[in-house]
Order: sequence, then C-alpha cells, then structure tokens
Amino acid sequence: MKRILFVKTSSLGDVVHHCPAVSDAAAALPGAAIDWVVEEPFAGVAAMHPAVRRVIPVRVRRWRNALWDPAVWSEMGEFRRSLAAERYDVVIDTQSLLKSALVCRFASGTKHGMDRSSAREPMAARFYDVRHLVPRGLHAVERNRRLTAASLGYELKEKCRYGLRISMEYATAGAAPSGGAYSVLLTMTSRADKLWPESRWVELGRALDTPLVVPWGSEAERERAERIAGGIGQATVPERMSLSQLGELLSKAKAVVGLDTGLTHLAAALGATTVGIYCGSDPALTGLYGAERAKNVGAPGRAPEVAEVLKSLS
Repeated sequence: MKRILFVKTSSLGDVVHHCPAVSDAAAALPGAAIDWVVEEPFAGVAAMHPAVRRVIPVRVRRWRNALWDPAVWSEMGEFRRSLAAERYDVVIDTQSLLKSALVCRFASGTKHGMDRSSAREPMAARFYDVRHLVPRGLHAVERNRRLTAASLGYELKEKCRYGLRISMEYATAGAAPSGGAYSVLLTMTSRADKLWPESRWVELGRALDTPLVVPWGSEAERERAERIAGGIGQATVPERMSLSQLGELLSKAKAVVGLDTGLTHLAAALGATTVGIYCGSDPALTGLYGAERAKNVGAPGRAPEVAEVLKSLS
C-alpha cells in the first residue's frame, strides 16, 4: 500500500483547489493511504473528501503570533513527532511556500514540490528532494493536479473531480433554512478591490425569486451583510456559522452568488449552481473551475453588471 502525504495548508480557496489532485491520486493508485496536512480552520474541507484517510491539522497561523508562549512550542513539538511517526512513500507540497516547505521537511519520506521557476516562493524549492516544472500560467487546480501526477508517476486522464461529500459526521442539522428553496449571497472577501458595490447586491437580491441567506465571518462582514439584507428585504443574516454548517448551507442552496472567496469555491466544488463575481482578480488563474454548474463573471478592474450575473444564473 502506497502512503502519500499532501501538504496544502491554506487558505480556504487553495484547499478546495487541491481536492481534484486528491481525487486523481485515489483513482490512479487504488488502495493508497492518503493523509493531508492542513491549517486547523480548513481541516473540515479535507475531511469532506472520502479518499483522505487522516487529516492532520497544523496551526502555523496561530503559532507564529505566539512564539513567546511555551504551550505553542509544546504543540509544535507534538506536531513534529506526530508527523514523523509514519513513514510516507511520497510527500507532496502543493502550496509551494516557505512555510509549507518547512512543514514538509518534518515528514518522513521523499519530498516533492515545484522547482524555483514554478513555486510561488522560489526559495521553497530548496527544501524538496525532487523538484518538478509546473507552468505558472495554468489555473491553480491544474497546477496542483500536474504536480501530483508528476510526483506519483501517472498521466492525467481523468477530468477534474472535486469529490467532496457532506455527511452527517460533518454537517450540523438546521444550518440550512427550512421551508423550501433558498439562495445564498457571499458578499465577503479578503481584499477591498474584490468587493462588489452594495447597491448591485441589493439589485440582484431583489431580482432573485427565492429567500436569501447572507452569511458573514467578521464583524465588518456582518455589518455589510445586514445593510445588503436590509436593502433587499427578503433576506436573512444568520448567526455566525462553522465551516461544516456553511458547507451544508451551500450544498442545499438553489443558487450561490459570491465574490472571489474560498466559500464560493467550496459551493462550486459541492455541486451548487454558483456564479463567481470577479472585480480585482483574474478568474483564468483562480476562478471557479472544473465544476459543471459554476460560471465566472467580471475581470480585474471591471465589476460585472447585475444583468451579467442574472444571465449566468439562467
């Protein structure tokens, strides 16, 4: 039995983009034991993939902000021991950052990653035993798939498949509204240049024919969600949801419209009818990809009109 360890730690969208590579590996190497190191807040996504045997949470984001705390050093030591306890045949870092390459080094097994010309941070390539050329101009999903195929020695023949499943082990009953169809608006994102004007969200919401749910993560996002929901009228701003609750909410929605954020990618990966709105990033590189019911609208510096979004939903 081949033992494979993936290192793809963050962020949420990047973690979702890695799932097709897991599906490829499982199909090409039946019976392989596949483990995945991922940042703790996003571990729920890795757990949604049935081919993943063991999800290994890492807490780099929290650790680096509290290096003075002895408890953090104790956690880091425990993580290193846990990771080194099992011998892997292949360790693959698809993150291609210094932080993920360092995590990769803690594992026992031959380390694979991108070469200097391919990696997001070229210095990361120094930490790998085997380095692979992966063209930079490809979508992030295909870069993950190509690196994984080269590391494991198979040809890519399968179409892109995320393979995620929501099960009662991860989903929380009652996260989705009861009483019929609903749609979800994901109005939050990590950068101001990715935001869509609130007036257009209101116009879109008024044009949709289902009750709307507008989730949020931070206090600023909650305030924005409440302003948008108030303008629409037929919209609900729920309590803050966990990742598993959001997964259930998105998977059952009639439609999801979202900005360039990890949750929009998760919605598409779960098979929901999804439209991604792009205002400040290039959908050719990081847009919704490989999902039959997903479409992208907009481009860097060109926020789409409401009519474009509605047309993509029809």
